Amino acid sequence: MPSEKQQIELAIPINVIWDFIRDANNWAPLVPGYIQHEQINKNIITWEFKSDLGIMKKKVSLIIDIKEWNEPTRISFELRRSNEKYIGEGYVEAHAVNQKKTLLTGFLEINASGALGSLANSLFKNAIPKSSVEVASAIASKLEEFNER
Repeated sequence: MPSEKQQIELAIPINVIWDFIRDANNWAPLVPGYIQHEQINKNIITWEFKSDLGIMKKKVSLIIDIKEWNEPTRISFELRRSNEKYIGEGYVEAHAVNQKKTLLTGFLEINASGALGSLANSLFKNAIPKSSVEVASAIASKLEEFNER
């Protein structure tokens, strides 16, 4: 299964990071190819974006199902399509280094299935690291703006 883990240390207090993460409107638009999202309830978010995996380009609709919500240190989730049970999972962890610094860790694992599953997984293996670097950078920039408010 293709997966990626990113870590970044930010000069931002953990409570500010938590305030940012708890609202999907802050971070959902930062994913490359973002189209739209909707918060269905406190644990379910629908998310649409354009996927560009080289030879595979298509609109993707995902459901993010929050499985664990431990303020202010960890959120874990599962990803699925509306017509499938499971395609992946991940988490975001925040660890206070001190009162003004936080180590933020994100992890994502995807497992495509079906007729094109093995092809999609090999494409994900290359695309996930690139996308996760872009997302981590975008979130870090947005968090810095959020912290200045």
